[in-house]
Order: sequence, then structure tokens, then C-alpha cells
Amino acid sequence: MSPRAWTGVAAGLGAGALWGLVFVAPRMVGHFGMVDITAARFLVFGAVSGLAVFARPAAARWPTGRQALVALGLSVLGFSGYYLLLAFGIQAAGTEVPSLIIGTIPVWMMLLGRPAGLRMRALLPGLLLTGAGIALMIYGAWSARHGVGGMQGAGDGGARFGWGIALAIAAMVSWTVYGLLNAAWLQRHAELHAADWANWLGLATGLGALLLWLAAGSDVATLQARPGGALFVWIALACGFGASWLGTILWNVASQRLSASLCGQLIVSETLFALLYSFAWDGRWPQATEWVAALLFVLGILASIKAHR
Repeated sequence: MSPRAWTGVAAGLGAGALWGLVFVAPRMVGHFGMVDITAARFLVFGAVSGLAVFARPAAARWPTGRQALVALGLSVLGFSGYYLLLAFGIQAAGTEVPSLIIGTIPVWMMLLGRPAGLRMRALLPGLLLTGAGIALMIYGAWSARHGVGGMQGAGDGGARFGWGIALAIAAMVSWTVYGLLNAAWLQRHAELHAADWANWLGLATGLGALLLWLAAGSDVATLQARPGGALFVWIALACGFGASWLGTILWNVASQRLSASLCGQLIVSETLFALLYSFAWDGRWPQATEWVAALLFVLGILASIKAHR
């Protein structure tokens, strides 16, 4: 691959490392509602984007009307709507299984966004390795949560777990559509600077987050009364600035320099980092099946990069 493509790979992996944080964030501030967590993260994203926009020269500062409409639509698919679904899914089903459902995005992106000249046969090794890793990790997470026989957690617990999986699937569909549409838009408009597009997406997302908080969020007094307020602020700042603003810039760089199928495979790094952060928060080492699954994920990324060379 060219140096430009390798820069895209590095940017995609960096975005995955930052995005992994958002999977464990809802567990770290569990005293707060999912709407409040989502709104806080994206209000920070919008504020940082606004500051960055005003730091740009006036000629490059604002989008056209069409660009603004596209940014608004993509902000729901890839940010506020996606993360709200994911946060509720994590609340119901824990971190591991939702993160792995999101981890299937590479499969769909690879199938739906592969370049015309790239044969399906060349993608099969990466697909099979990624699929095997996901299946193995889901098995390990289910066994740990419900027992080897799968009988524990029946009834209300099982229904709650199933609801969490359904929400995670909806989040996966939302982000897959965003990833494909965003990549196609950026490749058709190579004149757009990755940072400018990230800032416009951030402003659109911040506006949506404000409306979400006003419609369904907790009032300021309620938020102040909940324990862990300082951690909540730090998580909002880390997710809003790092995972949202900086992560979006890095992902836009990757989307402009790589095919949608290779970009999609790089999202596996998000799953790996999400699992790493989850294990660190739980204070435990991965089980043997989780180690093997992580190795399969890494091999899947390498196989996919090789297929695109």
C-alpha cells in the first residue's frame, strides 16, 4: 500500500482506540441515565467543534445548505441516535456482547463497501477470522454471565439481556449505514477537509444532543444530587473531545484514504480496545477464549489489509 493508505490505516486504528472508551463509559457512571450520558458527551463534541470552527478562516468556516443537511442526517445515524441505542444496550446486556455486535460492522462494511475490482474470495480469510473471533467471544461472554449450561439468567434477566442485544443490533445497523454513506460522501467531495467535516458533524450532533437533553434529560439539580458527578464530567469530556471530535477527524482521514471495506475492517480495533478497557475496569484478565478471540480479531485485520494491498 502507498504511504497515504498506511496513514489512513493508522488513523483508523487511532479512531478505534478512542471509540473503545464509549463502551465502558456507561458502566463507569451508572448512576446517571443513558440520555444524560449521551447528551453530555455530544454537547462537549458540539462545543469543541464550535470552537474549532471559529478558529478557522471565515472563508472555510461554514458548510453550504446541502452540506449542513447531510451533516444533520449523518449525525443522527453515526452519533446521537447510534450511541443512545448502544448505551441502553450496554445498560441491559453489559459491555462484552454489545461491543461484539458492534464488532460485526466490519463484516457488513466489507461486504457492502468493497471496491469493484476486489474479489470476494480475497476477503474471505479476513471475514472468517473476524467471524470466528466474534462467535468465540460471544460464547465466552454468555457462559460467564449465564453459566455454562445457559440456564442462569432466565426469565426477567434473560429478557433484559435479549433487549440489550436487540438495541445493540439496531445501533450496529445505524452505524453501518452511517459508515457507508459518510465514506461515499467524503470520497465524492475530496475538496472537504477532514477536520472541517468533523466540526460540522459535531455542531449538528451538539444541536441534536441539546434537544435530546431538553426533551428527555434530567434537570441540573437532579444531576448535581447524583453521586460520581466529577467522574461524569471527566467521562463527558473524554468521550466528547477524544472519542467524538478527535476520533471523527481520524476516521474522516481514514475514510478519504481507504476503501469502505478496509475502513470497516479497521473498526475491529474499536472492539479490541473496548474489551481491553472493560477488562481493566472489571479488574480481571481475559479468559482463554477471550485471548483466542482477540488474536483472531488481529489476524482478521492483518488479512484484510493484505487483501487490499
